[in-house]
Formats: sequence, C-alpha cells, structure tokens
Amino acid sequence: MEILTPAAQHGRTLRMDIHDIARELTAALGPTLVAGLAGTKDRKLPLRWAKADGPEPRSEAANRLIFAHRQWTLLSAADGDHVARQWFIGGNPHLGESTPITAIREGRHSDVAAAVESFIAGTADA
Repeated sequence: MEILTPAAQHGRTLRMDIHDIARELTAALGPTLVAGLAGTKDRKLPLRWAKADGPEPRSEAANRLIFAHRQWTLLSAADGDHVARQWFIGGNPHLGESTPITAIREGRHSDVAAAVESFIAGTADA
C-alpha cells in the first residue's frame, strides 16, 4: 500500500473541488456518516454536495470535509478502505473513546490527525 505524507495529502486535497471531496467521502463512508462529521442533520445533503452542479457546503462543513478527506486518504493508502472506514466509526483511545467522526464534527482536528499518524506508524492499537 502507498504511504502518503500528511503534507503531500494536504496539497492533493486542497487542489480538489469540494464536490469531488464530498463524492469520494460519501462513496467511502456513506452519506449518514459524512453528514455527521460535517455537522449537518440532513443525511441527504452530502449526496447533493457530491453532484458537480449541487450546492456547496458552508465553510465550516467544507473545512470538516477537507480535513476528513485528508485523513481518510492517508488511512486508506496505508491500510485499505475497509480498515479506514472501521477506524472512522470506532471509538478511539486517542480521542477519549470518541469516534473520529464525532471528533471531526467537534473541531478536534489536531487530535484526530495525531491519532491517524499514530495508527499508521503502528504506535496505536486503535
């Protein structure tokens, strides 16, 4: 599996259109989880964001999507899609047993990024 650096993935994600980011995350995690991490109660909104001619998410939601995409891509490249999805939805000891979905919604991005790096480096059990 490819190992990406956080800095390289940051640049790749920032060059993407927000609709493409929403489409990739929705395909990987499903619209309900994407809505949850973005902070919206409308579970169908990520499907609309994923359309090229669809609405754009508000800036706070867009920032969460961009961050989540970066973390997803790092995990997926290192351990595959299935492991990355499990990581996103499971309680994590580095996040006080919160799920990464919840931590992203709460804006705990530095904690999530550190947990991702720890997991990829093999220094974390979850």
